[in-house]
Amino acid sequence: MQISSEVFGQKDGHDIERYTITNKDGNFIKVLTLGATWQSFTVNGTPLIAHFDDLAHYDSPASYSLCKSIGRVAGRIGKATATIDGKEVHFDQNENDNTLHGGFHGFSEIIWDAEQSIRDHDASVTFSRHITSDEDNFPGDLDARITFTLTDDNKVSITFSAASTAATLFNPTNHVYWNITDGQKDLTTQLLQVNGSRRLELSDKDKVPTGNFVDVAGTGYDFTKTRDIPSALADIKKETGKIEIDDAYEVTPSADKPIATLSDSASNRHVDIFSDRNSLVVFTANPFDQSKPYNALATEAQTLPDAINHDGFGDITLPSGKLQEYTISYQYYEK
Repeated sequence: MQISSEVFGQKDGHDIERYTITNKDGNFIKVLTLGATWQSFTVNGTPLIAHFDDLAHYDSPASYSLCKSIGRVAGRIGKATATIDGKEVHFDQNENDNTLHGGFHGFSEIIWDAEQSIRDHDASVTFSRHITSDEDNFPGDLDARITFTLTDDNKVSITFSAASTAATLFNPTNHVYWNITDGQKDLTTQLLQVNGSRRLELSDKDKVPTGNFVDVAGTGYDFTKTRDIPSALADIKKETGKIEIDDAYEVTPSADKPIATLSDSASNRHVDIFSDRNSLVVFTANPFDQSKPYNALATEAQTLPDAINHDGFGDITLPSGKLQEYTISYQYYEK
């Protein structure tokens, strides 16, 4: 295992560092200090995730949060309001009346400090920051850490941990966009399987959960069995008129059973996704040219969106002084 670093660009007079972790077979990941961004995952010379080649695109409002770390809270907080320890709290309204992906100054906008760690069969880069309440308009000053680890057997793990000086919210993720097909031009041969039979019902107005669940069986949203993305999109359009997937699936957290699997029918590439939380948001996009067909599939493992405002969605409250940790893992293999 080895780690190298270089300056990727500058923002506000600060160097943005890029770290490359390489394993024994020459496979590697790249991560950036801006947004704790996962820029590359390359196995056997094949890139598996979407990326920009320059800092300006990552720093753009139109970046689609491409492979950035998202927090303090992933997804939407309805009406930018929540009750924490009996007190009503208001957050940044950065999408209509709601808070999206941590507001105007979430994890994805931060320049993080970085440290390296190399062991026999894996290596890590850990990003850390002290985030004051005044900085992102969430309660409590937060000490946050995001660790990217690559192993010799091509497993990537992202561990998020945080402690706060006051009760706050913590439901982070990485907004990774996948395309594991040759050339990454479209999603024609990319397949998806999700170990979940229900998705959240979302408001047509603003995509905030209504609180209800919808069974996916027999619909375009049904990925309980492996299926290709284009056929799912065709069924969804026929059934609902919608032209995208932008939905939150309920899954069973597990460290040894995947919550979802990506694969490619034209090759033998697979990626299993593991998570210790109960939801996977799936989103189709073309971050590079919206006029062209979708060429990327985002998977955001997290607790169900807007959980703080819905009973039974999961607890995303971080009590004062408590250290909370979450891990998402991605295992590449061929078969």
